Amino acid sequence: MVELCGVSKSYDGVSDAVAGLDLTVRRGEFLTLLGPSGSGKTTTLMMLAGFEEASAGDIRLAGQSLMRKPPHRRNMGVVFQNYALFPHMTVAENLSFPLSVRGIRGAPAKERVGKALALVNLDGLGGRRINQLSGGQQQRVALARALIFDPDLVLMDEPLGALDRQLREKLQVEIKHIQRQTGVTVIYVTHDQSEALALSDRIAVFAGGRLQQLGSPRAIYDTPANAFVAGFIGENNAIDGTVMERAGDRCTVKLDGGGMVFARAMNDVGPGDRATVTIRPEHIATDDDAAALPNRLTATIDDRIYHGDHSKIYASLPGGARVTIRSPRARGGDRIDIGWAIDRSFAFAAGDTARVRGGGA
Repeated sequence: MVELCGVSKSYDGVSDAVAGLDLTVRRGEFLTLLGPSGSGKTTTLMMLAGFEEASAGDIRLAGQSLMRKPPHRRNMGVVFQNYALFPHMTVAENLSFPLSVRGIRGAPAKERVGKALALVNLDGLGGRRINQLSGGQQQRVALARALIFDPDLVLMDEPLGALDRQLREKLQVEIKHIQRQTGVTVIYVTHDQSEALALSDRIAVFAGGRLQQLGSPRAIYDTPANAFVAGFIGENNAIDGTVMERAGDRCTVKLDGGGMVFARAMNDVGPGDRATVTIRPEHIATDDDAAALPNRLTATIDDRIYHGDHSKIYASLPGGARVTIRSPRARGGDRIDIGWAIDRSFAFAAGDTARVRGGGA
């Protein structure tokens, strides 16, 4: 559906906001561009929409280059964080506007407006002004306006960023339901990892203007391609050390504070390299459950926080490295035995953020 081939964008001719991006988006897919501020995700979206011009490369929609097409001829719906609705118009007038631009008026337009309002659960609100709507309702209007003219592609730039958490989570479900119902292809920009994991068929993780990893939410979470992805997606513990041995995809790491652990060796990490071992809090077992695991350490408990269905234990390893443990039960005492499986931890070369061209389904 969408192809970005060697796409770069530089604003000053010196540094790249986006560098050499190759990315393919499937028809009917929900793809999220995820990354911190300045990572290149919004610039990529703006180049797709035609609001920014690529410095190099080609962008294609259904096999046709978009490089010389202005935004209004790209047949894309766009939803911005601030919604960009017309405050002087009613809801129905806002929805009718993109139709009138395309020459659709009268009864056909009225029918489409009614269907669009029903799709986003705003039946009966067509006569209201935008300032008479809640933030969640305004977001629904913006989504309906982006869909009403049957676009080839819908682009969303942080559309839920201004909403509170509870409403944001509710609308995530609604957006995914509408996308599945309509079958429209969506490219969605966010810096919120949990939002990306909840909504996406695939996630493209950006950092420093480069694509770090592309894959399904599970692949991104369970098998991060480099240290940046491991640290950015969800909670992760990072423990520094030095690689002592490597055999195939396994390695032995001597931790800075003492103790040896085994981990999956990622990329080109090898003997003598400084490395960061990552392990997610929920993959760390404690006490008796840790006894049979190959990686075992003793830690000092610094704090415990009760979360209802689980407790978080914050502990220090010898040498000062701190780890977070997610445990289904509360625990007393000042010291704790912890352990984890080899396949649950990854050893990355220190500072590893090499670009990865993943394609995990």
